[in-house]
Amino acid sequence: MPDADIRSRKGDHLDIVLRPRLEARRVDSGFDAVRFEHAALPELDLDEVDLSTSFLGRRLGAPLLISSMTGGMDRAARINARLAEAAETLGLALAVGSQRIAIEGRGQGGLDKELRRLAPSVPILANIGGAQLLAGWGVAEARRAVDMIEADALIVHLNPLQEAVQPEGDRRWRGLLGAIEALARDLGRPIVAKEVGNGLSGRLARRLMDAGVAVLDVAGAGGTSWAAIEAERLGDEGARATALLFADWGIPTARAIRDVRASCPDAVVVGSGGVRNGLDAAKAIRLGADIAGQAAAALPGADQSTEAVVAHFRQVIAQLRIACFCTGSADLAALRHAPLLSGEDG
Repeated sequence: MPDADIRSRKGDHLDIVLRPRLEARRVDSGFDAVRFEHAALPELDLDEVDLSTSFLGRRLGAPLLISSMTGGMDRAARINARLAEAAETLGLALAVGSQRIAIEGRGQGGLDKELRRLAPSVPILANIGGAQLLAGWGVAEARRAVDMIEADALIVHLNPLQEAVQPEGDRRWRGLLGAIEALARDLGRPIVAKEVGNGLSGRLARRLMDAGVAVLDVAGAGGTSWAAIEAERLGDEGARATALLFADWGIPTARAIRDVRASCPDAVVVGSGGVRNGLDAAKAIRLGADIAGQAAAALPGADQSTEAVVAHFRQVIAQLRIACFCTGSADLAALRHAPLLSGEDG
């Protein structure tokens, strides 16, 4: 595919995600049905709440991952730099968007060692598409993705629905689990399996863990619908109608977190997909996630400045801290056992 077509598509994706009218097509993530039991006497001070945790061998100031974002090359470079600076400022993990263009030598988009210079102390996650593993990519390309940003781990993103409704999409998906298993065996870095907004089931999560995957990012339904985004790009009315039919497809994030944790009790789980605020992040952690991921909600800030990204995540952290305080949870370990109102813990 010509470079200009890919870059244009990536830029289109960003523009569409930022459009308010997509909100009407959002699926229920399941978080609104989860309610904490309020602790009217928390027996701790708000400022004492400890939100720190570890992830991929590094310490985080809060259990948050700035999830994968993408865009045209110049725009992506600015966004990636701002996200890296914000991640370092607050001690958050950072996942980059697809590195396909950079690996194929058609531009970096800010995906080089400058990213690690801007964020020297936090976990950085590289990112390639599962479809690329079936198109001839292997350990060499994966290692390039990791090395170019000095990443701590590699995301393999799984987006079969998006590929199915996208005119330029990759249709061949047979054999991917074996390719992931080979990568996990030979890469020398942890592999993160991530959906892009339709959720991981507990059954698939178990198979991925058995194949050597180290981290599972559920990326459930309730956040960005890539079927709806692709529909916005389609001129053919039939193809657009088909894409919109699947706009609400997937496993709601709250359900996906519960199911993945039940099937993989020892896994490292990222809860993402419709995490709108710090209260949703608290719910994700209570349901079984180790950390919560957020992408689209942070995108308006990332499109403006580093300061805007920092301000956004400071608010998320403050909200998460209040949720801990008002459940009597002094730290994340306690939050994972915070009482829920009857019938709302799955």
